[in-house]
Amino acid sequence: NVQDEGSQLCALAVTRAPLDGTDDRWLDLCAGPGGKAALLGALVGLDGGELIAVEKAPHRAELVRKITSGLPVTVHVADGRETDFLEGAFDRVLVDAPCTGLGALRRRPEARWRRQPTDVATLTKLQRELLTEALRLVRPGGVVGYVVCSPHLSETVGIVTDVVRRTGAEVLDTRELFPGVPDLGDGPHVQLWPHLHGTDAMFCAMLRRPV
Repeated sequence: NVQDEGSQLCALAVTRAPLDGTDDRWLDLCAGPGGKAALLGALVGLDGGELIAVEKAPHRAELVRKITSGLPVTVHVADGRETDFLEGAFDRVLVDAPCTGLGALRRRPEARWRRQPTDVATLTKLQRELLTEALRLVRPGGVVGYVVCSPHLSETVGIVTDVVRRTGAEVLDTRELFPGVPDLGDGPHVQLWPHLHGTDAMFCAMLRRPV
């Protein structure tokens, strides 16, 4: 399954967010099947750092292990909402959250028939819990990237707004982290579109845990 370019751009954005202090422990909280973990592992490894990759499903965790072989990546089979990592243990966290996948319809049109309206409520609860946990696991001053392959407001802006209200996280202007990508709208979040960007409809928000 070739990873969409939009997906890679979102992972790169997490690495580009400005950061003061240490920058050598990164976390991919929903790592399967591993495309983003491989990219992040290669990048953090350039500076001698490490990536921890968390994946709930054992078969997907095995895919992550295979694709990141030879990189400074450690794979944990765990639910991203219930890891045993210490609070503030990471400098950067990527939450590529499970979502409706409606942003990939141009490549997988059959996906629309697999989704029920009730799926959204289940997924938004999961997304909110994952993003909240990511903000606990990142250190004060560290950054969390929230990514979903969906243009659905309840999975995108709705989740971020709600979690920011509950946690006091600072919202960064994500558009600056997509250099050379046109038509990024009013911000602060980035929503990529097939008709504008030639990618899946990926959403990316960048948050900083308050110091």
